[in-house]
Amino acid sequence: MTSTTSRHAALAGVIAAAVAIGSAELVAVLTGPRSAPLVAVGGLVVDTVPEPLKQFGIALFGSYDKIALLVGTALLLAGFAALLGVLSRRHLAYGLAGITAFTALGAFAALTRAGADLADVLPALAGGSLGGLVLWAFVQGPLELDPWPWSAPTPPAASGAPDAGSADREQAAGPSPESRRRFLTASGLLLGAAGAAGIGGRWLTGRRGVSAARAAVVLPAPASPASAVPIGADLNLPQLASYVTPRSSFYRIDTALVVPQVDPATWQLRIHGRVRNPITLSFADLLARPLVERYVTLACVSNEVGGDLIGNARWLGVPLRDLLAEADPLAGADQVVGRSVDGWTCGTPTAVLRDGRDALLAVGMNGEPLPVEHGFPVRMVVPGLYGYVSACKWVTELELASFADFDAYWVPRGWSAQGPVKTQSRIDTPRRRSRLVAGEVVVAGVAWAQHRGIRRVEVRVDEGPWREADLAPTVSVDTWVQWSWRWDATPGEHTLAVRATDATGETQTGRSAPVAPDGATGWHTVRVTVG
Repeated sequence: MTSTTSRHAALAGVIAAAVAIGSAELVAVLTGPRSAPLVAVGGLVVDTVPEPLKQFGIALFGSYDKIALLVGTALLLAGFAALLGVLSRRHLAYGLAGITAFTALGAFAALTRAGADLADVLPALAGGSLGGLVLWAFVQGPLELDPWPWSAPTPPAASGAPDAGSADREQAAGPSPESRRRFLTASGLLLGAAGAAGIGGRWLTGRRGVSAARAAVVLPAPASPASAVPIGADLNLPQLASYVTPRSSFYRIDTALVVPQVDPATWQLRIHGRVRNPITLSFADLLARPLVERYVTLACVSNEVGGDLIGNARWLGVPLRDLLAEADPLAGADQVVGRSVDGWTCGTPTAVLRDGRDALLAVGMNGEPLPVEHGFPVRMVVPGLYGYVSACKWVTELELASFADFDAYWVPRGWSAQGPVKTQSRIDTPRRRSRLVAGEVVVAGVAWAQHRGIRRVEVRVDEGPWREADLAPTVSVDTWVQWSWRWDATPGEHTLAVRATDATGETQTGRSAPVAPDGATGWHTVRVTVG
């Protein structure tokens, strides 16, 4: 096969895959975005990929890990489709078998999603069928390039017929200009149609979202407003994270490749399991209750030392301890399993939700209804625990159980069943590898130990003594605190390190440990050059 013909065959496979994905996206408008094969298979990958690889993705891409996964999946599919296109020139059955395998994988992945039904296989079936049809059309049908060197027979030698060398030269010349034009025209049209179907399907799915429903929500005034942010809590230094994290900057780490669209008009919360009084609440029921507003800093267990998977916001919601008191847990119900609408689960110690801290069933964030990507209409917010054991977004169930009887989503994947936040601190300014001018330099950052609070922050230059930094005021022990220290910087290469001590007197350990199984440890260090 000539290289030109090989490229055309590979392109035929890619076009068939594009048609399959695009048409499947269009069908998924009817069955739901989570049934689209690319999303369904991506979700299956999220659930089954080895934990070290998953953590590598989070560390590398942060909040963009889902986009990276979808793009990576699409690229791998394109590569495999190109290979199928080339193989199909020898035997069409090879290509059709590959498409069938991917169709089966897409259907299986869609059916394994929480709340799936048989209709969720339709996008994969429709896409696979059209993809197979397109591949046939390019390989043996009306769009076939002619001649294909390894499939065209060699003309027999006969009187007056071209000799073998002439036939070889004819085949080496590749497809005729007319055949090539037909192929390229069809390729362009099919790629355009596939792209339009994919983009149109995604757009139509978005039109079915809940942005309008969210915009119509009017949050009641809190019965217990949040304390005012003290003057000086935000030092307003360049590169220093603001005391209150804007919505646009608040980290997002979850397993949902497609943000669940939950209509507050139909949303319900079941509190059930090992309780004496099961409860079912609507969104209107929640808003009718006395609401509490509090500043709470949330952190992801995947946050590396010095990382940015942490944010502070003003949350509005119903105290979970009140709801649990009404449900009246039975003896031994030491775990509250939060279950998302997409089936994800977290396990929170019942005692933590009843010990007086401001654990909320939140409906608002920074003065507005929850953003859809952060759990609208309702999510959990629990001070002092990492999100993987407490911050259930799009929550639809709270089931009272026990840690002995049930492992939430991350526990079988190697994470600890209970995840209290560790005392941590971070240098925001100067940044790593900064070039500074000798003289006074303001070193600043944030420190946190939710529900314990920060007593002291210390900074060290190279291997010198620890120097105490100044702490800015803060709203409560449930939020992070900004700190600053003035350094008389001298010329040379220097390493700055920071450590914090919480209100119980425990100082942050300098021993480095990875994020798994219950959060990273170590001192954040920054290497700078002073000229």
